[in-house]
Amino acid sequence: MRPGGVLTAVLTPPRSGAAAVLGLPRSGDGPPVTIPRDPAREAAERELSKRMYHENDPSLLQRALDAFWNWVDDLFSAASSATPGGTLGLLVIALAAVALIGALWWRLGTPRRAPTSAAPLFDDRPRSAAEHRAAAESHAAQGHWNQAVQERMRAVVRSLEERALLDPRPGRTADEAAAEAGRTLPSHTDRLRTAARDFDDVTYGGRAATAQTYDRLTELDRDLERTKPVLASSTQSTAHSTRQGAAE
Repeated sequence: MRPGGVLTAVLTPPRSGAAAVLGLPRSGDGPPVTIPRDPAREAAERELSKRMYHENDPSLLQRALDAFWNWVDDLFSAASSATPGGTLGLLVIALAAVALIGALWWRLGTPRRAPTSAAPLFDDRPRSAAEHRAAAESHAAQGHWNQAVQERMRAVVRSLEERALLDPRPGRTADEAAAEAGRTLPSHTDRLRTAARDFDDVTYGGRAATAQTYDRLTELDRDLERTKPVLASSTQSTAHSTRQGAAE
């Protein structure tokens, strides 16, 4: 060793960071690696971005579900800490709310939606009362009560038209038919109005018909078939006879 060689090595300041490490001589005869820090970091990021390193990563849907359930867990934890009794108290409150909603649903029934406008009772293809009755019975046999009620109401109105108790009119609504039929069949006015209301509730109001609704409408249909109409001429004749008898 040359004189002063040890002193020169000691006094030479070492290189710092990655450049110092990369600047160390490699084993063998290759030259030392001297890559700066920033290019080395970018090279590492490019390498780690390759697909082979992310084959087992969760999917986007899985990450979204994990984030949602973490949010639910945080929300539940916050609610539990703010509720007297902790988790048990929160569970009791939730069960009480569910019971209250169930009681209101059972008491009030399904919310009704008022129809914005009444649509025609019949479709474009005219059918006889017998055809409507057959369709109603077919729906009733399958338990399709909404369709059964609709077809039976159409059978009632079509039957009155076939008996000349109502003028055939394609655009007539159920309410109009009930009001007009009530003038010639006054003993069934209330039942006709109820039938029209059932038809509107099922068709436009979002209500579900039942077997009792259909049976009530079927009974009305049969009773109307056996009822004799009260004609305007006979009513006027009866009123005239009453006035004449009173004058005598």
